[in-house]
Amino acid sequence: MLRNQIDKIRLLFCKDRESYFCFYKILGFYPHNIHLYEQALLHKSTSIRSEKGRPLNNERLEFLGDAILDAIVGDIVYKHFEGKREGFLTNTRSKIVQRETLNKLAVQIGLDKLIKYSTRSSSHNSYMYGNAFEAFIGAIYLDQGYERCKHFLEERIIRPYIDLDKLSRKEVNFKSKLIEWSQKNKVEVSFELIEQFFDKESNPVFQTEVRIESIPAGTGTGYSKKESQQNAAQMALKKIKSPEFISSINEAKAQSAQSEKVQSEETEKAPTDEQEGDIMETNVFTQEELEEEHKSSETE
Repeated sequence: MLRNQIDKIRLLFCKDRESYFCFYKILGFYPHNIHLYEQALLHKSTSIRSEKGRPLNNERLEFLGDAILDAIVGDIVYKHFEGKREGFLTNTRSKIVQRETLNKLAVQIGLDKLIKYSTRSSSHNSYMYGNAFEAFIGAIYLDQGYERCKHFLEERIIRPYIDLDKLSRKEVNFKSKLIEWSQKNKVEVSFELIEQFFDKESNPVFQTEVRIESIPAGTGTGYSKKESQQNAAQMALKKIKSPEFISSINEAKAQSAQSEKVQSEETEKAPTDEQEGDIMETNVFTQEELEEEHKSSETE
């Protein structure tokens, strides 16, 4: 409290005091390094550069915030749901840090109005707000530390906007979301059970791997095949946010299409029995023709 009062007095003489007060309304405290928060709201489409000519955007802060958010939400969920299994805790955490939830939270606290982006950018979509929220968490962590960041999430995010007990009962079908994405982008997705073992209490545990265009995209474990597939799909949904991973998928897709094209051309060029006089004549029958042939032979 005293720290905030001192910061408030100091900011009366600051040129950027309006920005500080704006962030104070969201954070509940005054930033030390306001530039971190400003950068957290810079989408890569802005093309803003530093004095040294380096691009300024929120991608690095988003990477950091993603990890910090997972750790803090995991901590909160672990303490709130005492005695619950790992699978339950993992699913509940994923429901909080999933893209739809983060987008909604960003709008609820007013981040959406502060994000800077190019109006020409086609990236102005559902990813932008959630990504900025993660970057904002990264900025808080760097500026104030882990405990202040955790306090912000507990008091300013979880308590007013998220009912943990209600959310834990909400069904989120990550597998369905991944399949929907794959159909929209015309890529092949497959789930493969790679291992089955028993835990310390002799309960069966399943491990599933999800592949996109035959590229491993995530693994998940669970006390049922369905649960392991859901956890694997949730990991894959996070991975497809990476431009590098998407590039590898597109490359694999292109190679697969090229291979199919070559095989098709080779099939068309293959010599027929009529062209090859020294090849024994062969006949290929359909199932119906075979049955008719069998009936005919029985009649004779």
